[in-house]
Amino acid sequence: MAQPNTAWDHHPEPLTVTSAPAPEYGSGSLADLLPTLAAGLGVPGVTAAISELTPADRNCVFLIDGLGWEQLRAHPEDAPFMTSLLATSRGGTGRPLTAGYPATTATSLASVGTGLPPGVHGLPGYTVRNPDTGELMNQLRWQPWTPPGAWQPYPTVFQLAHKAGVHAAQVSSPTFENTPLTRVALSGGTFLGRLTGEDRMDLAAEQLAAGDRSLVYTYFAEVDGAGHRFGVDSDTWRGQLMYVDRLVQRLAEQLPPRSALYITADHGMIDVPFDEQHRIDFDEDWELSAGVALLGGEGRARHVYAVPGAANDVLTCWREVLGEQFWVASRDEAIAAGWFGPKIDERVYGRIGDVVAAARDDVLLIASEREPKESAMVGNHGSMTPAEQLVPLLEVRS
Repeated sequence: MAQPNTAWDHHPEPLTVTSAPAPEYGSGSLADLLPTLAAGLGVPGVTAAISELTPADRNCVFLIDGLGWEQLRAHPEDAPFMTSLLATSRGGTGRPLTAGYPATTATSLASVGTGLPPGVHGLPGYTVRNPDTGELMNQLRWQPWTPPGAWQPYPTVFQLAHKAGVHAAQVSSPTFENTPLTRVALSGGTFLGRLTGEDRMDLAAEQLAAGDRSLVYTYFAEVDGAGHRFGVDSDTWRGQLMYVDRLVQRLAEQLPPRSALYITADHGMIDVPFDEQHRIDFDEDWELSAGVALLGGEGRARHVYAVPGAANDVLTCWREVLGEQFWVASRDEAIAAGWFGPKIDERVYGRIGDVVAAARDDVLLIASEREPKESAMVGNHGSMTPAEQLVPLLEVRS
């Protein structure tokens, strides 16, 4: 008769790379949204990939930073209007989209605006190594400065739409008008900066009506900010959710005829407890830091760049130390598993870590000395768990 396992003879296997739920590139990811809408407007050079969506003459995408599918469904009392639209998500299927990997703002906004997966547009993380300089580049803040057109050379969907005679516009905070990230991800047509959410909603509706064929984008950042600082179940976060829910309703009630409004997000978020069990500090762990030249990405989606000749040793060590809580892959394994999309441009290959680590459990790999601000965040995101990866695609039509 077999004896039950005891604690000292239990040796769990590391998570397999292929067990990670890779995003739905090509059929149901953020990168597929604008090409689908633009194809419905007759824009050449794009393909309708989200089969559930029906074309409309005037299309508006309202992206709420940090509002994942699971967070929205968990707070119906704070977002009654958006909750009433849950069944409309993804063309009336009631299903979410996937953000793409990693589920982080710079990557997702580039995927939205270019209609390309991260392996092609080339913003595959919060911070990644620039193969030309050997330095880490922060792709959200664009530091150190890197020529935007060389880093991301593809046209945005807004540029293609504008060229095809579609009225294209972005309505956002004036802060973002001239940023490199806006240039590489969201430029094309007209940028209109407004400070208040109400002004953005009103102007987005006006821009929709300004053309017989329109493609309009608008954005709200504060849900994400509240989640990072206070957590996704805090009073502050709930307050921002209540506010943006009213903004969505305000815009929905002003849609001109023949319009479709899509409410989506760039990623979701989870809260991670502040203790050593849930927050592993790279800067204090000699095993994890051995052989590592640069640590990129963020706490739940790491790019690890090894010193020359050490990549295999780093991969082995990271799997041994983190493999029960993180999906740990070599660069080529992550690419083959489709984490960054179905193909990788040559210029992007070296930006991806020699080792890529994506958290499955509610854990972070922080770096308290080199990333003090990021290490202090309550809410975090980046990986492929449903809480981070799934985003709504709510729909209102006029």
